[in-house]
Amino acid sequence: MYPESFKPLMCHEPPALTSEIMDQLFNIRLSSVGSTKRSAEERVVLFWRYYLQNVEEEEEGPSKLAKMLGFSTGATVITPVRFSPQPSIEFLHEQSVSPSRRLPMANTCINCLKLPLLETYDQFKESMDFALGNTQGFGRE
Repeated sequence: MYPESFKPLMCHEPPALTSEIMDQLFNIRLSSVGSTKRSAEERVVLFWRYYLQNVEEEEEGPSKLAKMLGFSTGATVITPVRFSPQPSIEFLHEQSVSPSRRLPMANTCINCLKLPLLETYDQFKESMDFALGNTQGFGRE
């Protein structure tokens, strides 16, 4: 008699992606406290969070956040069973010395986004925008 009353119980409606949801979704794997790697990683984590907020404010924000999730996990929405393993962020220390390889990488089998260690937010933004703008997304587009 009242199908709309049962819709939330029977049909999954993925939440709209926001910068806060994306930030909470990823487990950030930092190096040991006090290590030389840790300070560079913490700088990039700030870039990551600022980038998420900036993307959310853009006109194409929701679709770009979905593309970021797809780049990292292969899924453009948060599924009802969440993710296994939990999405994570790691850092590309070995690539920070090579200027030609300053792009983020992802391993969708283990839901891992690997961020390059860049010096400025502008470099980070350019790197992320280039990677997201030039990925095929498993041919779904």
